[in-house]
Amino acid sequence: MKLTLTTFIFLILLSSCKKDTEQNSFETANIEIVKEVTITPDMSEAEIIAAKNGIANWENVSQLEFAFNVAKGGKDLVKRAWIWNPKTNDVTMQFRGDTLSYNRSKIEGPSLAADQGFINDKFWLLAPYQPMWDQGTKITLQDTATAPISQSIKKKLTVLYDDEGGYTPGDAYDYYYDDDYVIDEWVFRKSNIDTATMKTTFEKYETHAGLHIPTSHKGPDGFFHLYFSDIKVTQ
Repeated sequence: MKLTLTTFIFLILLSSCKKDTEQNSFETANIEIVKEVTITPDMSEAEIIAAKNGIANWENVSQLEFAFNVAKGGKDLVKRAWIWNPKTNDVTMQFRGDTLSYNRSKIEGPSLAADQGFINDKFWLLAPYQPMWDQGTKITLQDTATAPISQSIKKKLTVLYDDEGGYTPGDAYDYYYDDDYVIDEWVFRKSNIDTATMKTTFEKYETHAGLHIPTSHKGPDGFFHLYFSDIKVTQ
C-alpha cells in the first residue's frame, strides 16, 4: 500500500509509542568516570542487554538532549528536538519553529500530542533499555532466529505489551542481537500481528557519558532512514 506523506509521518509518530516507565558518571573538565558493567547469574536477558549498553550510567543523568529525524529517499521529512530532565520529568519540544514545555505529570491539551511524539522518539533512542524499563510486558527469548534484514542467525528477544495503557497497547517488538548483546535489527508488529509492520537496522552506536545508544535506523532498502543528532547527556 502506498503511503501518503501525511500518513507516513503519522505512522512514524505512533509506530513505536509505548507506555513510559522508567555512568555512575560525572563530567568535569572533559574527565568522565563511567560505571563498569556488572552481570550476575540472576539477571534476565532484558537486564543483560541494558547492562551491556550502559544502563548503570543512567542513574546520574540529569538532562538528555537529542533531535529525532526522519528521512525518506534522502529527503528530511521530520525533525523534533527534545530536552528532557528524567529526574523531574520536565520536557521541552522544539518542532517547526514552535517550543512547548510541559511536565509529564500534567499532560493535557497540546502536551498530549507532544508527549506521544516524545515517548516515540525516546523509545527509539533508548531502545536497549526499554525492555527492562517497561511494565506490563511479556518477554520471550529465542536462542537462534533469522534476522529479517541481514538474514544472519542471531538471538531474538520478543517484547509483547499488554492490551491496556500506553499510547499503542498490544504491540510487539522483536530485537535481534549477537552474544555482545548489542541490538542489530528489530521488527515492530502492530497489535502483535504475525507479519512485520516495520523493520529496521540499528546502526552507528555512540557512547555518551557511558550510555551506548543507536543513532541510525534504516529500512531494508535504505530508502527509509530514522536518525538522531545533537545528542547531549548532562550529569
